[in-house]
Amino acid sequence: MPERTVTVASSTGLHARPAKLFVQAAAGTGVPVKIRIGDGKAVRADSMLAVLSLGATHGTEVTLSAEGEGAEAALTTLAELLERDLDAE
Repeated sequence: MPERTVTVASSTGLHARPAKLFVQAAAGTGVPVKIRIGDGKAVRADSMLAVLSLGATHGTEVTLSAEGEGAEAALTTLAELLERDLDAE
């Protein structure tokens, strides 16, 4: 299962608008994607409540994992999204 570790760049972390944009993008990939902090429990990236429950703040390193056809492309898309300050856009 491919994985990608990325640092959350949004000034508010994965909260409110950045979380909404991330969840929508994850759902749009058509691939089951999970997100976790460190060795913590991985949660579904397409679930707003699950993503908010992580409590990922600015500068937090998160690990994305996906499986199935298109997994690498999905991880690239989502990693690039998290590396941007979505609050400033």
